[in-house]
Amino acid sequence: MTGTNGEQAGTADGSAWSPLRQRVFRDLWLAQFTSNVGSWMQTVGAQWLLLGHGAAQVSMVQLAAGLPVLFLALPAGVLADLVDRRRLLLVMQAVMAVVAAVLAALAFTGVLGPWTLLALTFLLGCGNALNGPAWQAVQPSLVPREELRQAAALGAVNMNLARAVGPALGGVLVAALGVGWTFAVNAASFLAILAVLATWRPGGRARAPQPGQEREHLIAALRAGGRYVRSAPRVRRILLRSSLFVPGASALWALLPVSAHQSLGLGAAGYGVLLGAVGLGAVAGAAVLPTLSRRVGGDGALALAGAVFAGALVTLAVSASVPVAFLALVLAGAAWITALSTLNAGLQVALPAWVRARGSAFYLLVFQGGNAVGSLVWGQVAQHAGVSVAMSLAALVLLGGVLSLRRLPLLGGRADPTLSEAWSEPRLVVEPAPGDGPVLVTVTYEVRAERVPAFVAAMRKVESSRRRTGAVTWGLYRDAALPEQFVETFTVTSWSEHCAQHHGRYTGTDRAFEADARELLTREPAVTHAMAAHHRDE
Repeated sequence: MTGTNGEQAGTADGSAWSPLRQRVFRDLWLAQFTSNVGSWMQTVGAQWLLLGHGAAQVSMVQLAAGLPVLFLALPAGVLADLVDRRRLLLVMQAVMAVVAAVLAALAFTGVLGPWTLLALTFLLGCGNALNGPAWQAVQPSLVPREELRQAAALGAVNMNLARAVGPALGGVLVAALGVGWTFAVNAASFLAILAVLATWRPGGRARAPQPGQEREHLIAALRAGGRYVRSAPRVRRILLRSSLFVPGASALWALLPVSAHQSLGLGAAGYGVLLGAVGLGAVAGAAVLPTLSRRVGGDGALALAGAVFAGALVTLAVSASVPVAFLALVLAGAAWITALSTLNAGLQVALPAWVRARGSAFYLLVFQGGNAVGSLVWGQVAQHAGVSVAMSLAALVLLGGVLSLRRLPLLGGRADPTLSEAWSEPRLVVEPAPGDGPVLVTVTYEVRAERVPAFVAAMRKVESSRRRTGAVTWGLYRDAALPEQFVETFTVTSWSEHCAQHHGRYTGTDRAFEADARELLTREPAVTHAMAAHHRDE
């Protein structure tokens, strides 16, 4: 197997660091680390600048950065599936560099007020929201499929290492030179990613549709992504587990600067050291994650992560000891990376290429939106009831998520998201126009009586396949006069949507579901295609 960088991928050895052997993945990982360090330095500067305005306004830094995801994640996912992802990443990184430079200029001139700071942080959040799905979608193209879990873990390590280094550097910079320099360093840090993206020449789905390929329309593509997620149980369960972990965990990131200042009596440098403990835990967690996942599985890893993170929040709520807080944050970092890597890797393995950015957008919507809303809630609770109460309540939310794993576990099994060309071309006298529709597809099956129950059960999986790939209605009917005969019907909004089912959306998993049903037939099914007959006044 070879990666998009043209290097030999080799066989995955199970090492936590094996994806770094891929040149493009390594270069982008290092560039992202540089940019993340700059972002965390700016976060420290922004939070420290607002510290005198109360816990609620400090927590609004996280809210301003994460809120744009609620509005932009889904359109950004559609955009990343329709255009050249590399170019999209280049544009968004350049825009964010400009916004960060404006923020630095205002800080240096002494005219940066709290609401201007939050407004520009919001604009940076908009850039991240538009950048996120494309960034998530290119990652699986950089490493072999069997290394996706390690790649997801390294992505989380990247963020948490930056969380360790960035705040520490930011705290020192704030103390030595002032807040403005943290914003200036962040603006410069975007240049690292811009340099790597400018020289990268990706292949496959990281490129825009090629000549001769029909490009989906924006609204149709958005609807197709929503249909896919609604009809993909594995993806829906990952989103549910994310929504049960992230809001509770967000209390740590929203309230740690307040806790460091009020409970532990630390300054900006001390706060950076505490976040360094999180980074240290993240590295340790990434190192043991492959072994942990093999031994306890995804559900066990999520349960352990939720319980440990809740314990860390309670410890911070009741303890005023800096060493105890440091140890609790090391464990929180390990728990955080375990949960994120388990959820992110599961999602990337399940999503096919044609909808990967849109599926990732739903994940980012849940993840970053949950973080933003959680930060707002815990900030308000801390403002009125105290930081200790807010962290304790957040721990209870996390423990509730752990307990729910027994009834709502991650779905097991192995998905095959690789594209398949198993469908034969329809035989038509007249080729419809791409926009013609709706299209009614009927498939007639013959099944022996003793195989009917198994056939009906198999067709339920075929139903989910049809809906994921574009069907807006679906039905299965048994002929009253010929009990061994069944008719499957489904409609698609247009002929181009149905062609997309044939070419570009039909995966190995879909092929397997259909093969299971066809093994129960007495002969090959008959397929018809009917176009909607629209009445036109003469």
